[in-house]
Amino acid sequence: MRDVAEVSGLSLQTVSRVANGEPNVNDATRERVLDVMRELGYRPNLAARAMRRGSFKTIGIVYQGLHAVGTRRTVESVSEHAAHAGYATTLMPIDAATRFSASGAFTRLEEMAVDVMVVIVTSAAELDSRLQVPRGVPVIVLGPQLSPEVSAITADIEVGESEALRYVLGLGHETVHHITGALDSFFARRREEVWREVLAAEGRRIPPPVEADWTAHSGYLAMKRLLDAPEWERPTAVFCANDQSALGAYRAIREAGLRIPEDVSVIGFDDIEEAVDFSPPLTTIAQDWDLLGQEMMRVAQEMLAGAPPQELLLPTRLVVRDSVAPPRR
Repeated sequence: MRDVAEVSGLSLQTVSRVANGEPNVNDATRERVLDVMRELGYRPNLAARAMRRGSFKTIGIVYQGLHAVGTRRTVESVSEHAAHAGYATTLMPIDAATRFSASGAFTRLEEMAVDVMVVIVTSAAELDSRLQVPRGVPVIVLGPQLSPEVSAITADIEVGESEALRYVLGLGHETVHHITGALDSFFARRREEVWREVLAAEGRRIPPPVEADWTAHSGYLAMKRLLDAPEWERPTAVFCANDQSALGAYRAIREAGLRIPEDVSVIGFDDIEEAVDFSPPLTTIAQDWDLLGQEMMRVAQEMLAGAPPQELLLPTRLVVRDSVAPPRR
């Protein structure tokens, strides 16, 4: 650490704050210290790790908030499959999805001598190409591949979503409206992109999407906005970016005196456990959370054995229940 302080021209105390991921360091100074650490190949507690004679059998998970079902289910699945393989998990939440927050989390996990780091990408800010991942520790990203040095695993959104949208259009709906997820989210943006692509490919009108933030309440407010339009402009079918926002949409539709699916068809995304208990049961796009955890562990163990980074797309599929029907004539 003294070498880092000398090369950077900063105090040992400042370098220590950055190494410990403390927040009371300005961004420019933090980046300066992290650059020097990377140049010198500095890794905290490297000697202590070597004394442990091999793998510590711990996986570090970097994430921002557990309010979204997708993040929560991912953490649960990775932790469960890690435990089955004899690995402990260390959770490292970050307050903001920036490269500075992520770099601080990486530093703290390196101090803990984790064997593998799993990064759950939820915000587009995390896709900053300047985000530096640690050297010598396998990194697996849930989301797009941040660099050639890391593995990436994500759901093949296009397959399940395209199937769902074409299923609805095939029942006679002229178009499908969209309630988005949080627009700083990679996953929300990708779901909106696929929605636009399918409608365009089918020659359908692309109505303005209505923004939500993954929560049931935001889905409720978004659906109310759609229903406030003149009757001839009201949607006959709505695709919600996740099942929680679909739950809020259900409430708004009922409060407007309308029925699901007779007046408005609703599709969700995720296939949460409660989706079958919606009234009516929700037609949605399922992700295989168990497979996600299983593949995370497989890739982690292969990278620890020296395998190169991998990029995987996991399947999604349409689950047809009772919330979609042909439009009223």
